[in-house]
Amino acid sequence: MSVLIQDVQKNSYAAAKGIKSGYKLISVNGKEVNDMLDYRFYTVDKKLCLSFLDNEDLPFETVIVKENEYDEIGLLFSDFLLDKEHSCKNNCIFCFIDQLPKNLRKTLYFKDDDVRLSFLFGNYISLTNITEQEIERIKTMHISPVNISVHTMNEKLRVKMMRNKNAGKSLKFLKDLADFGTKINAQIVVCPGINDGEELRDTLAKLGELYPSVQSVAVVPVGLTSHRENLYKLEDFTREKAGGIIDLIDEFNAHFMFYNDGYRLVFAGDEFYLKAQREIPSVEAYGDFNQLDNGVGMLALFRSDFTKALSQCKRKSRKKRKITIATGEAAFPLISELSAFACDKYRHLTINTVPIKNKLFGESVTVAGLLSGRDIIDELSGLHLGEELLIPRDCLRYEGDLFLDDISLDEMSKKLSVRVTPVENNGYALLEHMLFSD
Repeated sequence: MSVLIQDVQKNSYAAAKGIKSGYKLISVNGKEVNDMLDYRFYTVDKKLCLSFLDNEDLPFETVIVKENEYDEIGLLFSDFLLDKEHSCKNNCIFCFIDQLPKNLRKTLYFKDDDVRLSFLFGNYISLTNITEQEIERIKTMHISPVNISVHTMNEKLRVKMMRNKNAGKSLKFLKDLADFGTKINAQIVVCPGINDGEELRDTLAKLGELYPSVQSVAVVPVGLTSHRENLYKLEDFTREKAGGIIDLIDEFNAHFMFYNDGYRLVFAGDEFYLKAQREIPSVEAYGDFNQLDNGVGMLALFRSDFTKALSQCKRKSRKKRKITIATGEAAFPLISELSAFACDKYRHLTINTVPIKNKLFGESVTVAGLLSGRDIIDELSGLHLGEELLIPRDCLRYEGDLFLDDISLDEMSKKLSVRVTPVENNGYALLEHMLFSD
């Protein structure tokens, strides 16, 4: 297989060797390059023997000697994987993508299940479409950690939940990786009446047996939108049931920590604490925050970072400033609390925090990252928003320009007659934008 080079960075190792856009990379140090994992792994070396086909499909070979083995050589590709993404072969009863409203952009409906995305971007994989060869490559390249959607260690139940006949037997790969020593972050999406209760207790026990390779387990509630027509009937978590999940996890951790030098293995998603109306644990309870992108410990870390930033902030401004912060209903109590802290210290500051109801997905979806541009506009229209509107960066696509419903930042700014500023998901960034405009 050959990989097309889209461009070559100026003043790079590759440019110095006369490599040009349009060349096709064949191998590195005699190893065939099939995708980005191959490329990343084989180019970590000081001396690289590179084989190409030039723009006339003639062989071209060169040797690059780098000062540091981790230096980039300057090749740019049209596709970040250098290959097609592997799509999901499951039909999970709780799949969030199946619950998306119609007429969103096509890329949102793609279901990935690609071990390469797990390594490169932290995506979770189910192991149902992975091969023995890919497992061996993970070992050879020492890819770690690997993020795995487990859901249950009961093979028959896993087949039922994922509606894939291979879902049960693919758990052998989990044990195989764990036996090799690959670090694993496991995810369990809990559906009331299906994989909770004793099933969850059994799953945690079996994952605990794979410690220390399994280094963390996130337990998160199933997400349900208002677009579940003709889908498997599922229930949302009540306050009582959410509290029961937290209690079960606490019970497991107490026993596990006693026998494993105080190591906390299992973490309940922030959403469970919100649903149970319980206090979010302190940052000390989340260890290395291995499951932060899974919504585990995010609120605790955000609060901690914000209060540290506020206590350390020496910047002063006497200019009056009034702004509005739009956020999801889940984060609203925390953002309101932090806004009050800031206004108490900086008397010139006025902040109006507004919770946005999610009409696109349904009001049971309360996370900020799934807010649509239209819902924000509808909620804020007619309000005096001050000089600036702060919104969560997470509700925009990767490029930072469009919401899920393709509303642009410019369009929102014009409709609301206010400057709109996306804010990264951390407390330091929020305080900075509260106090000062860019």
